[in-house]
Amino acid sequence: MANPPVASETAPVNLNKKAENLSLLRSKDITYNTLSLKGKTSLNIDGNENNVNMTIRIKKDEKIWISITAIAGIEVARALITPDSLLILNRLQSRAVLKPFSYIYNFAGKQVNFNMLQSILSGNTVSDFTNEQADLVLDQDMFALSGDKGNLAFKVLFNALLKTAEINLNDARAGQALKVVYPGYQQLEGYTFPTSVKINSFSGRKKIDITFDFSKTERNVQLDFPFTVPKRFETIN
Repeated sequence: MANPPVASETAPVNLNKKAENLSLLRSKDITYNTLSLKGKTSLNIDGNENNVNMTIRIKKDEKIWISITAIAGIEVARALITPDSLLILNRLQSRAVLKPFSYIYNFAGKQVNFNMLQSILSGNTVSDFTNEQADLVLDQDMFALSGDKGNLAFKVLFNALLKTAEINLNDARAGQALKVVYPGYQQLEGYTFPTSVKINSFSGRKKIDITFDFSKTERNVQLDFPFTVPKRFETIN
């Protein structure tokens, strides 16, 4: 894996101009039509921990395809997420879950949308947050972006590379919180891309911890998004 780029390569910031600084942060986003992400993943759902391999394929603004395989190479689950739907195959239980995108609100706030999800997976800025209604300050030599979106309070920290280091979302009324941490970055075709992502979700008594260490990342390659529900599967709507 490539070494992280050095902080001295970043552009200078203007502490007095919010619009220009927001534009500078957005300029660090990786542009793509498709992304293919592969790596080892630690999943901990309500204390039940499993180490698996995960493949994520993204067609920008259209779909996110996820395949989870056991270490033995057997696929145990597959998911297809679009801006308005969520499809999950549980191969261990021979079940298919077909839900609207709003099903995700059981695990994250209602302000979380498809665009935000693909931004989190790619390490890009979240467009709902990087606007002039948000507060942008320099906090301990890092930019901190904070504000509210409906009932959701958000705070985003950026590192010396002007890339997202940490996202904190909190919906106190709904009793939900989401934290995303990017421990490091690497170079990918001239862009700066995460080496891993850690996601912690709290919703009532539900707790999900995911650590995804990327072993292979490809940009703008030809991708398939196969998803078929076997006839023998029980379908849950």
